[in-house]
Amino acid sequence: MKVQICAVGRLRAGPEKTLIDDYLSRFDKTGRGLSLGPVSVLEVDDRKSGGMAAQAPLLRRAIPQGALICALDERGTVETSPKFARRIEKWRDAGHSDLTFVIGGADGIDPGLRAEADHLLSFGAMVWPHMMVRVMLAEQLYRAASILSGGPYHRV
Repeated sequence: MKVQICAVGRLRAGPEKTLIDDYLSRFDKTGRGLSLGPVSVLEVDDRKSGGMAAQAPLLRRAIPQGALICALDERGTVETSPKFARRIEKWRDAGHSDLTFVIGGADGIDPGLRAEADHLLSFGAMVWPHMMVRVMLAEQLYRAASILSGGPYHRV
């Protein structure tokens, strides 16, 4: 199952990019034997600063046709790492060929696009900067692959 991260904004060189690249590289290596990955990051840039409404069509165009959509949103489900891993495993085993995680801009995800998502995932009740959400998602993807491969973290 291919994995995409569709996000608003361009990530520049710096500590966040270094962390994301490291975790996604680890995910690709660990996930390969699990039929997970590779991960691609698709960035959309709302240069006109049109907010959520302008970002929604840009994100929709970046999402592969037929992909299962998981939107990162504070109204979503808070899950443990093992539960997140099992959710990914279920999606893969159900025959989904593409899984897309959508991360909105500073104002979040347009309500219409959010309603189209197959699942809403939250990293807690607090609102996180969207660039930090990318880091946390990359780490959780790697952790999920590690869990599913029987790694030492959170054996299930």
